[in-house]
Amino acid sequence: MKLCYFNDFRLGVVDDDAVVDVTHTVTHLPHRDTRDLIVGLIANWEELKDSVEEVAECGTGVPLSGVRLRPPVPLPSKIDCMAVNYMENGLLEKPAPINAFHKTPASLIGYGDTMVLPDAPAGIFEGEAELALVIGKQARNVSQANAMSHVFGYMNFIDGSARDLPPPNNVFFQAKSRETFAPTGPFLVTADEVPEPHNLPVKLTVNGTMMQDFNTDDMAHKIPRIIEWLSSIHTLEPGDIVATGTNHQGLNPFQDGDKVTLEIGILGELRFSVSDPLKRTWARITRASHRESGKPGNFTPQLTGKYAPGN
Repeated sequence: MKLCYFNDFRLGVVDDDAVVDVTHTVTHLPHRDTRDLIVGLIANWEELKDSVEEVAECGTGVPLSGVRLRPPVPLPSKIDCMAVNYMENGLLEKPAPINAFHKTPASLIGYGDTMVLPDAPAGIFEGEAELALVIGKQARNVSQANAMSHVFGYMNFIDGSARDLPPPNNVFFQAKSRETFAPTGPFLVTADEVPEPHNLPVKLTVNGTMMQDFNTDDMAHKIPRIIEWLSSIHTLEPGDIVATGTNHQGLNPFQDGDKVTLEIGILGELRFSVSDPLKRTWARITRASHRESGKPGNFTPQLTGKYAPGN
């Protein structure tokens, strides 16, 4: 099943090119506003699944093309993001030690929204194409053998990043938790429709040009290990988002006016724009291309605009 939020955060089920409003099916659940309902639905899925399916099958849908899609899980209690969790297609001889960081829920945006680059002296702004999972039931000290039973579903996720901000070593919070730095969606696809999450093609295009093109089979620490490790540190709750990392070779500078599309397997196409009020520019190349050029640094330097070298 494909779940979504649309318009003024109505909860919907997607069928082909239409969405059926199922909000009233779950409004009896405790909630502050409709943005909480998806978490309640996830937590009570076994009891509510049949009624939601029935409403979706019998209800009258409206065209997806005529609605505004929102983040599928707009108010998670946590967003855990894995760091350096791909083997980079053989560039790494062994997996990096398992590691993660937080993004704030305030960074979430949805399909058709805009990532806004801040007035900050970052060396570059990038968006990492990632498979994200959504927790379905409380997970505390979960074993790898039982980990997958705690996954409710999957969705596309972009980990927006502002690199090399000063001071040195003050990295993840200010690099990752900017508002608008986590585009997600367009749908939350239940786990039964994604039988093998470790074999999904991940494709990210910028202005129609393929930049990231890899498979989740290159993941270093697989999902059972991720859940085992995270749940040993803090309890994962229904609706929590876990982003599983990216292959860095195709990372490229996001800049003003970019139109970005991320597609992972059957999860649908996530489309969003990039806006930079400062109109800064970088060369349109990937990290891999920069490395192959023999030039210093991990990524191409800023060319023009505020904070560019020499300005």
